Amino acid sequence: MIPIKAHHPEVVFAQNPIVKVDSEDITALKSLAQENSRRRIRLCAHPHTDDLLHEMLIIHEHGTYIRPHRHPGKSESFHIIEGVADIVIFTDAGEVAEVLPMGTYSSGLAFYYRLNPASFHTLLIKSPLLVFHETTNGPFRRSDLIFAPWAPDEADAESATCFMARLCERIQPLVPAFPGDARLPQN
Repeated sequence: MIPIKAHHPEVVFAQNPIVKVDSEDITALKSLAQENSRRRIRLCAHPHTDDLLHEMLIIHEHGTYIRPHRHPGKSESFHIIEGVADIVIFTDAGEVAEVLPMGTYSSGLAFYYRLNPASFHTLLIKSPLLVFHETTNGPFRRSDLIFAPWAPDEADAESATCFMARLCERIQPLVPAFPGDARLPQN
């Protein structure tokens, strides 16, 4: 695996000035994700939290709750490497404004998106794992994140699970089925 330095159980920083990642590194990152309680990991390719550009490889398991949030004054882009997910964009009041079904390039779904406005958004992961490349403006300060007041805190696992289930029901009619989707007849 590429040389890394742990910053947090869910965050590691690459240590080389030139960061290259191959399939073995992704496999190692998946193992690291399995080792922490929230089953996720983030490899930061940028060397410091104060950098003006943040590039990360992120792995989340199915069922990971990402509390709807926004980043005022920042843009964000995703490039899906492995898996399928829906990006859900909300109005300030918590209504679903748009659903972006995403997958790998070969899935036929959108594999890249960029969010310019500071809209509330979340991910609903549909595959066993989601591996994606995220780019955003730095520096990162947790206090700059604005969490949606109408969405439960991540610490309230029961409420978060109920919120995600209700959200999946709300968006299901808006999202086309994808290969392997449980809504499709299985052979």
